[in-house]
Amino acid sequence: MNILLVGGPSNFMNHLIQKFKKEGHRVCILTGSRFKNGSYKNAFETYWFPYNSESLGAVFESVFPDVTVFLGAYDSNFRWEEGQKTAVYFSSGLINMLMSFDVSGGGRFIYLSSEEVYDGDYRQDISEEEEVKPGTVKGTALAQGESLCGYFAKTAEKDVVVLRLQQLYGIPRKRTDCNEILTWFCLEALRGNELQANEELKFALLAESDAVEYIYMIADCHAHEGRVYNLSSSVETNEMEIARWVASAMGESEAAVVPKKVSGRRCVLDNTRFVSEFRAKVWGNTEKNINKIISYMKEHKTIFLTDAERKPTFLERLIRRMGAFIDVMIPFVENLLIFIPVFMVNNYITEIPYISRLDLYLLYVLLFAVVHGQHQAIFSAMLAALGYFFRQTCDRSGFEVAIDHNTYVWIAQLFTVGLVVGYLHDRIQLLKDESADEQEYLSGQLLDIKSINDSNIRVKEALTTQIINQNDSIGKVYHVTSALNQLMPEEVLFRAAEMLGEFMDSRDVAIYTVSNNAYARLFSSTSIRARAGGNSILYRECGELSDALENHRVFINREMDSQYPMMANGIYNDQELQVIVMIWSLPWDHMTLGQADYLVVFGYLIQNAVVHANRYLSTLGEERYVEGVELLSKDAFQALAKSFLEAKGRGLTECTLLEVEAGNESIAEAGKNLRKSLRNSDYIGIDGTGGLYVLLSNTGNDEAAIVMERFIQRGYPCRMKEEWVI
Repeated sequence: MNILLVGGPSNFMNHLIQKFKKEGHRVCILTGSRFKNGSYKNAFETYWFPYNSESLGAVFESVFPDVTVFLGAYDSNFRWEEGQKTAVYFSSGLINMLMSFDVSGGGRFIYLSSEEVYDGDYRQDISEEEEVKPGTVKGTALAQGESLCGYFAKTAEKDVVVLRLQQLYGIPRKRTDCNEILTWFCLEALRGNELQANEELKFALLAESDAVEYIYMIADCHAHEGRVYNLSSSVETNEMEIARWVASAMGESEAAVVPKKVSGRRCVLDNTRFVSEFRAKVWGNTEKNINKIISYMKEHKTIFLTDAERKPTFLERLIRRMGAFIDVMIPFVENLLIFIPVFMVNNYITEIPYISRLDLYLLYVLLFAVVHGQHQAIFSAMLAALGYFFRQTCDRSGFEVAIDHNTYVWIAQLFTVGLVVGYLHDRIQLLKDESADEQEYLSGQLLDIKSINDSNIRVKEALTTQIINQNDSIGKVYHVTSALNQLMPEEVLFRAAEMLGEFMDSRDVAIYTVSNNAYARLFSSTSIRARAGGNSILYRECGELSDALENHRVFINREMDSQYPMMANGIYNDQELQVIVMIWSLPWDHMTLGQADYLVVFGYLIQNAVVHANRYLSTLGEERYVEGVELLSKDAFQALAKSFLEAKGRGLTECTLLEVEAGNESIAEAGKNLRKSLRNSDYIGIDGTGGLYVLLSNTGNDEAAIVMERFIQRGYPCRMKEEWVI
């Protein structure tokens, strides 16, 4: 299957990727962010797009996912401390995602919610039917998301599932992962703080490993009964019990736990619906998992504790504080270092008549204005003014320099040039930044297009390789069907069931032969489930199935109705329905029009062999019946019985062989009388010694006992014979 996981980078996300990858599925990621701020291990393709991106539809069309899992309440992209702003982004992103999912076609959409949709004191465990009552901004947004998914599933007729995960916890990989009560207590204990716990606050926990298994069960199932499921251990605990486990794992005394005397509440989700439907169980042990979490956090203290909590050395604190100051002071130090040689050279050239008119200070100010802008231009102008004043005091008194108007004209000229050039520098830099932002936006759009195109190329190459190497290529079909032509007519329909199961990757295949243009009789099947339709069916009263057969279409069970097969097709001869092929189980990724076309191709290729076998079995009386009655000769009956008994040994059909005593009557007369008590699909024949035998098709020992009692009442003693007789 193609799996699309939607959410930011996290340990939970990586575990989901590993699970689906391990089970042989192709996993693609929609990150929800344009910035590559995390890693996704073993993903087939990663799409760096925000949830409000216009390219989201193209992503869904490119991936064409069979299952989409939106992390929702556990998506690291959302900062719920920002309140209403995050809630608006969450809702709009979910709407955009559902619309893109709708446009992309079929598949299943899984939305992860949490117990935060319930805020109150519940004395009984909360079932899925309980009305949501959120009390926080996050809970309200999650509840609105559930309603949105339910409305979308109803109006768009899509397969959308809501999973409520209660108090999900796992081993945190960084400090920000400690965002629920269990890991927060572990962090507080690691910091050396007291654990303030309320014994009246009661809830249930869910281990991350269990949650991953449950989500995979939902994603991998062919059909499900509910739209909303509670995923929880349903094992009640409280803050005080968790705090004591954490303190014990840290090796602290009971004094480290301080009871908190405030009113509490009880919120435990009932997981009965999910456990009973999927036969799941709770594997995680909270106390053992706490020991693992504490051990990991102790080994990686530098990740979970801040500098103050780790008590860094004086040198580390000094370097960290001096870093910002040094960054600010570097341009000023550079300015001072450049000023010293400029001052010395300027004093030297004043004694040279050819270049004495060169104003080196003006060039110095102009240089820093061009390179650093207004701030450094002002600072360099101040230094140049001081240098000029110092040089003039060598020939005149300071008072004369101070009252000379030429000094102020020169200083004004210096500052004017510096400020104007610095302003132009800053303005040009601003325009460059704006241009760079616009270029970055357009480049992002271009990268989106390139990313989608590259992904399409990779997916195309992967699918091309898959098509080349797949088992259901045309060459494989021809090989399978050509083998049918080498079989005896009695064996064709039995072997066809096995080959079709192999071809369609299904363990549950049934083949029915049609009689009287209304009833279909089970001829062969590959499993107990394949026989769920019954030994005899009135196919004209099977609703959508009969409509599809009458219109020469492949029936696909899109509603996942357990009363009908997943896929069925009819094989015709001269517009008359001869055989019905039913497939009762199919992998999720095989429920496509492409696989339906494969079934049609398979039906056409085996049509001649199957119809020939059907005609052969229906015309045995014309060629192999003896003495003018419906009694098979030795060779005909032994060939037929051998085919049925071998098929029974392979689990393809049920049949019973009866040996009947004719008594004083002739074999022909007894066969004629027994024929009245049998179905059209049963056969009567003789063996090499002249004994009379009856072959009951699709009949077990219990049903055969009824037939035997009927024979005995007519005066024909009989007994069941084992397969080795024939």
